[in-house]
Amino acid sequence: MKTMPRTGMLIAIGLILATILLGYFGRDLSKALDARWLVKFPSAWVIPFKTHISAAMSWLVEEAAIGPLAFTDITRAIAWLIEQPYQLVLSLLATGFITGQGPEAQVVLPAISWIVVTTAVVALGQYCRDWALAALVGGCFLYLAIFGQWDSAMVTLASVLIAVPIGAGGGLLVGIWAYRHPLGEKILSPILDLMQTIPIFAYLVPILFMFGFGPISALVATIIYATPPMIRITTMALKAVDPEILDFGRMAGTTDRQLMWRVLVPSASHSLMVGVNQVIMLTLNMVIIASMIGAGGLGFDVLAALRRLDIGAGFEAGIAIVVLAIAVDRLSQAFAERMGQVHHVNPGSWITRHKRSAMVLVLLVLTWVLGQFSPLLLAYPESQTITTGAFWDNAVKYLNVNYFDTFEAIKVFFLHWFLLPIKKTLLGIPWPWAIAMLTLLGWRAGGWRLALMCGVMSGLIVVTGLWSKAMVTVYLCGASVILATIIGVPLGVLAALNRRAGVAINLFIDTLQTLPSFVYLIPVVMLFRVGDFTAMIAIVLYALAPAVRYAAHGVRSVSHELIEAGQVSGCTRWQLLRHVRLPMALPEILLGINQTIMLALSMLVITALVGTRDLGQEVYIALTKADTGRGLVAGLAIAFIAIIADRLVNAGAKGARIRFGLES
Repeated sequence: MKTMPRTGMLIAIGLILATILLGYFGRDLSKALDARWLVKFPSAWVIPFKTHISAAMSWLVEEAAIGPLAFTDITRAIAWLIEQPYQLVLSLLATGFITGQGPEAQVVLPAISWIVVTTAVVALGQYCRDWALAALVGGCFLYLAIFGQWDSAMVTLASVLIAVPIGAGGGLLVGIWAYRHPLGEKILSPILDLMQTIPIFAYLVPILFMFGFGPISALVATIIYATPPMIRITTMALKAVDPEILDFGRMAGTTDRQLMWRVLVPSASHSLMVGVNQVIMLTLNMVIIASMIGAGGLGFDVLAALRRLDIGAGFEAGIAIVVLAIAVDRLSQAFAERMGQVHHVNPGSWITRHKRSAMVLVLLVLTWVLGQFSPLLLAYPESQTITTGAFWDNAVKYLNVNYFDTFEAIKVFFLHWFLLPIKKTLLGIPWPWAIAMLTLLGWRAGGWRLALMCGVMSGLIVVTGLWSKAMVTVYLCGASVILATIIGVPLGVLAALNRRAGVAINLFIDTLQTLPSFVYLIPVVMLFRVGDFTAMIAIVLYALAPAVRYAAHGVRSVSHELIEAGQVSGCTRWQLLRHVRLPMALPEILLGINQTIMLALSMLVITALVGTRDLGQEVYIALTKADTGRGLVAGLAIAFIAIIADRLVNAGAKGARIRFGLES
């Protein structure tokens, strides 16, 4: 009985070694055999998917019609429906209500004062939870005003206030439909998988093509990007409602509509608000990327600073996004908690029952009236703002002047001994061998269906002519994930076993998770210039959090009975960790690595800005040229890599749970 597993292990090790050797010497071998097509897929065999997709998009925009309506009429109608509330909110928060254009433009009504907005969020924080939350969110908005980020922050907030209701409401309706139609849910699931794995930039290309350049296109892209989690959470939350509540609703004689909106949705409201919170955070994560197609605000400020390599301005705008994200996140969480509680309606007039709202409205009118005489009541004086840009610029200059040789030595070491060997090996693997190995791995991990999926998806990447760029993507992602795992898993174990260390590590990880993805690029570019090493450092920082969190959760979740059994057996703390905690935490660690891979792939498209030559660069070039076919094909190739990795790692995690008796 022991021979088979041992034989299987030896075969697996042999195939891995053969793949490494074949990759390392693959190019030389293909030249010697005069079979270079084994390493580089012949261009004559490439199927021109991108040409067909571009032609289809051109037909859709120029000729397609639904009845009497042209497709462009439909996109214009959608844009108009989104633009009306957006312009209203933007006028209220940022620009004010203006008549006329150019020199003749006149402000009819100014934007809501910074004093009123800050007071409103303080009142909302106190209403949702307590004065501590009120002080936190009030301090966040005061920071935006004092540090000169108010105008840009309000433009960003206007986008959030429009995108979130549309994304959350649309996701709720689609999730309810999927709950009611199980077949529809099965059809929807792979579509959602693609939407969540296709890089954000790939969304921008067709949207730019259909809606043009401007804030409305950015809002459409943001809504599409932020909606899938709400759909999934809605379906899961409705399924998780206690069957007894469902039976009680049916016994009360409710119709299907009443059962849904008066029983199921209220019962699942707490979980649904978690979905709304996810929509909010994804919307804020999108603000910088959406600025590439016309969204203004803080995202544009960060992007412009990155293009100028202005680290001070970039940090200030990036920190402002973090501050805004913290305020909105804490408010949405507190509001979700309050929605789940039972509240008694106080008797009396509307003003008695809504004192906070009445106070804010009175303050709004007073600032509009008195602001005509005292501009301070409408806008925070620019002369009183504080800037930290010079501090950040000087800090980077100091590091570059005094530690340039050290940074260069670290960069050269990693390039020579870590990155380049991995790159050479992956680029040298013959594509038929790679497809065969992925298919075999899929069959071994999850059966014939997973094997078929791995074979088909990897084969599609090959026939698009993007195999070499895909291998560069796998190389950058793989190297970053290896480094993130080496750093993250020990940090997670330490956080689980040492409370003081856990507090510091959690604070560090929370900080990393709230920073916008673009912000990671600014300091690493200033310290290490552009290139693969710079991209790797940014990816590791961005993707580190899941490796830490899942490892900590896995170690904490190990059964106390197993720990006690190990202690009774005389195990030392090191032996307990090595033989009990880590093996039992392995499924959770694998899931953390899976999430790290997903984040690394999403960050790769952004690191295209610092000179990588992978699929992310292909998507970015397609965006700059508005080449829909090129962008979608490259985006789908990245999605295929993500899906293959996701399914294989999940299958490995499931196998580990079964092996350790955690799942039957």
